[in-house]
Amino acid sequence: MTDVGQMVFDFFSPFGPWGMLACIFVLFYVDAIVFPTVPELFTVIIFMAIPELWFGLTILGTIAVAEVLGLSTLYIVVRRIKVPRRIEGAVKRYRRFLVVGDERIILVNRVAPVIPFIGAFVAICNWSFRKAIAYTLAGGMAKYGIILALSGVFFAYLQTGMAQTVTIIMILVIIAISFVFSYIRSRKMRKANEDCGC
Repeated sequence: MTDVGQMVFDFFSPFGPWGMLACIFVLFYVDAIVFPTVPELFTVIIFMAIPELWFGLTILGTIAVAEVLGLSTLYIVVRRIKVPRRIEGAVKRYRRFLVVGDERIILVNRVAPVIPFIGAFVAICNWSFRKAIAYTLAGGMAKYGIILALSGVFFAYLQTGMAQTVTIIMILVIIAISFVFSYIRSRKMRKANEDCGC
C-alpha cells in the first residue's frame, strides 16, 4: 500500500515539519485500523528531511499517539458492534495457532506481522485493553526508536548521501525480514490448521 502512503506524503510534505508529523500520524493511524501503509519507509524518509534529535523524538511521540489511537478506535468500534459468530469463531481459532495466545503477540507482531487489525483481536478475544496499549507502546517505541537511532548515527558519521542510502537499505532489509518471518509463520499456522481439520 505504498501508493496510499505516497499520496499522504505528497499531500502533507509541503507543510514543513508539522506537515511531515501529520503525515506520520495519518500513516500510522491508518496502518493500525485499515490496511498496511509501510510506515517504516516513510518514517525514515521524513526523518531524513530533518535528521536531528528533537525531530526524531517528536516523530517517536507522534507514532506512539497514532498507534494507541488506532488500536483504541478499532477496539471501540468492534466492542460496540455485533461481530458475526462466524468471524468471532475464525479469530479465536486463528489465535490458537499463534506463538502466544494473549496480548504479548503484539510484541511478536513487530518482528513477524501475522495479526492485522490488532484492536479487533483485542476486543474479540477479550484481551486486557490496558496490556494491549502497554505492549503497543513498548513494541512501537523499541522498534521505531532503534530505527530512528540508527538513522541518526548514520547521519552523524556518514556523508549525507551515503547516510540516506544506508538508511533506506536498512529499512528495506527490515521490511523484507518482517515479510519473510510473517510468511513462514503464516505457512506454519495454515499447515497446523489443515492438520487439525479446523
